[in-house]
Amino acid sequence: MEFLTHIDIAPFEKKIDHSCHIFSTGSCFAQNIASKLQDAKFQVAASPTGILFNPESIARSIEMLDSKHSITEDELRCANGVWFSYNFHSSFSATDKHLALEQMQQAIKRGAAALKQADTVIITFGTAWVYRLLERGEVVANCHKQPHSLFSRERLSVVEITERWSKLLATTLKDKEVIFTVSPIRHLSDGLEQNSLSKSTLRVAIAELTSLHANAHYFPSFEIMNDELRDYRFYADDMVHPTFLAIDYIWQRFAQVAIEKESLELIERVKKICQAAAHRPLNPDSESHRAFCRRQLDEIERFSLSHPMIDFSKEKEIFVAHL
Repeated sequence: MEFLTHIDIAPFEKKIDHSCHIFSTGSCFAQNIASKLQDAKFQVAASPTGILFNPESIARSIEMLDSKHSITEDELRCANGVWFSYNFHSSFSATDKHLALEQMQQAIKRGAAALKQADTVIITFGTAWVYRLLERGEVVANCHKQPHSLFSRERLSVVEITERWSKLLATTLKDKEVIFTVSPIRHLSDGLEQNSLSKSTLRVAIAELTSLHANAHYFPSFEIMNDELRDYRFYADDMVHPTFLAIDYIWQRFAQVAIEKESLELIERVKKICQAAAHRPLNPDSESHRAFCRRQLDEIERFSLSHPMIDFSKEKEIFVAHL
């Protein structure tokens, strides 16, 4: 008996392998997928300006990276002794203005290099609802817990999202394969009706984009969570975020359609080496453990000869330290 409805996902024509450079940004679900790719030793740059939720802020972030925008002190704001930027996540905020500025400038520098090098870009939209700063009339990436009176709240339209991203797909992203997803995480603060309207807006906009641009594709993480895994056991205690099991399931579905067969096979070998490095020996000074470490170093050496792009420097350091 079948106890769930499987979603048919057509394999991507251009798949990811370990030689690809991947850039991932958007909502926290983008970070989840990026973490899975990083664990599998893919070359990934994730969320350089922090977690972003709406299509406008994600687009602006990409434009900032593409132009190597130089953050200035005038762009920072201070509240309760903390310096921040409305274009960055709160993780870049600091009580020291110069430290906050330095962190943001370095993020732009690293992100710009990663975006330029990337051949695959993964974009995850979280919500179509945005907050516009009344002072400047601009959509903010993060409100930084500032008073609601400083903002107006509105929902981006399908046309606004489509036009904004069509320009990016035809310019900055024209030579890259772009995979869009809609975050399965519900924004309960909007109310379930408004959340549903928001997600529908995002989904229709992406459908328009994929029909207009050959380099734009869609992966149905939203549909997998809500149809294949439509059970609260796949949600965390907050009843909003997916559990580790759900994230792993969605990752496996992604890998099936988006990753080359050879790289899928490499993932299992990578996993074994990483597990070996994380293993806590009963007697780390024993000759048997040193022999174990030497075998792992030999395996890494063989791996490096055939796949030099895969970085095992962290694991190698662990094994060498036990010799």
